[in-house]
Amino acid sequence: MVLKNYMEEIVLNYMEEILKDIDMCKCDICKLDIAAKALNDLPPLYFVSNKGEVYSKIKKLKVQFEVDVITAITRAAELVNKNPRHEIRERVTWP
Repeated sequence: MVLKNYMEEIVLNYMEEILKDIDMCKCDICKLDIAAKALNDLPPLYFVSNKGEVYSKIKKLKVQFEVDVITAITRAAELVNKNPRHEIRERVTWP
């Protein structure tokens, strides 16, 4: 049995796709800040299940919360883009 916040999985899965369309720094710091802000703005979805059940539950939840998740990630990315926590010269993007 495992305790898991499925909203974290959903945000991380959507974040990569959404950030492809946003012109901003995509370093580890910025990505983690975006994920943290988005997750703080979304309700947690904790479940206890066997590891094999994890992905089937994520699929069900993705459909239900898709719009809210996309909105939260986009807003978080805009905020982080306006207020990065590091200097411009330190920005390094993921491949």
